[in-house]
Amino acid sequence: MAYTSSGATLVKRTRAEVGLTQAELARRLDVSQPVIARLERRGANPRLGTLERVLAAMGRSLELKAGPESGIDESMIAADLRLTPEKRLRHFESFYGFARSAGGAALPGSSNGP
Repeated sequence: MAYTSSGATLVKRTRAEVGLTQAELARRLDVSQPVIARLERRGANPRLGTLERVLAAMGRSLELKAGPESGIDESMIAADLRLTPEKRLRHFESFYGFARSAGGAALPGSSNGP
């Protein structure tokens, strides 16, 4: 199964999928349970080698693939979220008006559409 997530989420999700408790995974790795809890904590940034070792202890392997960017500009989303709801609505209405005028003829319900 492919995941696009943080290392912490990957460890926690995989552990749940294979049905292990933190204590059971810790025993397999010969570490204490709090070590596993730290690996799964939000914001944890385990090394690649650590992730490979932890996943191997659960019978899984790590596969990294490079792919195209998602095309989503998260900085623009963050900037919009800093706006008040009223300003976000005005931005949306402005964009929607532009989209209808630029390509609206093809939109369902348009009098000029197919």
